[in-house]
Amino acid sequence: MSNVARHPRPAEIADWSLDRIMDRYVAKFGDRTADWDAFADANIEGYRRAQHRFVGAGASGKHDDGGIVPAGNFTLSIMLVPPGQGNAPHTHEVEEVFFILQGRCIVFIEDEDGNRKSAELGPWEMISCPPGVIHGYQNDTDEPVYLQVMLGRGKPDVAGFTDQTLFDTRQRHLGG
Repeated sequence: MSNVARHPRPAEIADWSLDRIMDRYVAKFGDRTADWDAFADANIEGYRRAQHRFVGAGASGKHDDGGIVPAGNFTLSIMLVPPGQGNAPHTHEVEEVFFILQGRCIVFIEDEDGNRKSAELGPWEMISCPPGVIHGYQNDTDEPVYLQVMLGRGKPDVAGFTDQTLFDTRQRHLGG
């Protein structure tokens, strides 16, 4: 009996061997480098965190293909968030999902008037933040948090920080 692929491979990998596909599309945590400078706000106390990129570049804007699985329609990374840290309130042009793997953190959404709704999430819990909704997270515990972050585009725009200073410096952070 033989297997039948019911959908064609994308043109760019149509003639690839299984070895080549495995080499390009498998990523292991131990091979990832913690990027503590992935975001314009990551050097500010309260927003320190490390990104471990797996699929695509994510909202860091760093589109380095070195060892990162190519993105089609989404990105995926793991964030290490030390105690007392989080990220600055921001928006995206696509949805963003925070899925807690280890630890507990507060996720929030805000409106332009400063109203905020928060929820504490633990392992195997998540929030999906719709496009254009101000959102973020904060680790208010004594333990590190690991969360999976997915964005709904292979090369999303850089995060739209609500803080004007961070928004103005995001391109400079990327070297542009």
